[in-house]
Amino acid sequence: MRIRGREVGRGHPTYVVAECGINHNGSFEIACQLIDAAAKAGVDAVKFQKRTPFLSTPRAEWNRPKDTPWGQITYIEYRERIELPIEEHYDLMKYAHELDLGFIDSVWDQRSLADVEGIGIDAIKIPSALLTNLDLIDLASKSVAPVILSTGMSTMQEISTAVTIAQENRLLNQNAIAILHCTSSYPCDPKELNLALIPALKEMFPWAVIGYSGHEVGLAPTLSAVTLGAKIIERHITLDRSMWGTDQAASVEPGGFARLVKDIRLIEQSLGNGIKRVYESELPNLRKLRGVT
Repeated sequence: MRIRGREVGRGHPTYVVAECGINHNGSFEIACQLIDAAAKAGVDAVKFQKRTPFLSTPRAEWNRPKDTPWGQITYIEYRERIELPIEEHYDLMKYAHELDLGFIDSVWDQRSLADVEGIGIDAIKIPSALLTNLDLIDLASKSVAPVILSTGMSTMQEISTAVTIAQENRLLNQNAIAILHCTSSYPCDPKELNLALIPALKEMFPWAVIGYSGHEVGLAPTLSAVTLGAKIIERHITLDRSMWGTDQAASVEPGGFARLVKDIRLIEQSLGNGIKRVYESELPNLRKLRGVT
């Protein structure tokens, strides 16, 4: 897979995505600050979410009261309030590109898919909530942009069905599909992370790029995912975990994100190639302790 000129997958560095999501709370200025923080942390890409609220929000949820910084409003009003228009997504993408970052959008409906395709998005993400929306996956996988499938809340049968549809549309370019292991709870209990599924997915779909989208508190599980072979890492980024918003508690602040990227690069160096050898740094001890000349 290639995202904005960067190779992603086996033999290449882990592709780190800072999920800005809706942590901007509808503010273009905060969205820009999140991109700044992500760039400073050394990530490869930022990701936002694109919805058409009246299409992607279940009708039964529209009039549910929601307590927000703007007072108690209906849920559909809340969804409209925090949605950035496609013109601002385009401006954010240009800004991310200026900072040499890829720009990815999760799409929640077919109109949003058309919108992000129209601005020339670097990659399209199908969020876990839409993994069973086979019409959306069919359309997205016909795009020229790489497609990333997130697998939270899903059975193996649902994952296989979604991947099969995406694969059928990518027969000439199978590496343009990525599958992210995910558990969709915020924050996620470590007992439910099930990171052992990462090598299982690699075995099941050897032609795809396998990654991990984490919602846990802390960095250790995400680093473990890299050790297990995840080639795309996605974590939510926030300016401050105490900010209002549904995803803030499961997000990583800028300083933590910088540590995450640094430790991922250290792990990559440490893993090596699996071939046992005697290093030059060991030779003095070899001579001293074994008497080898």
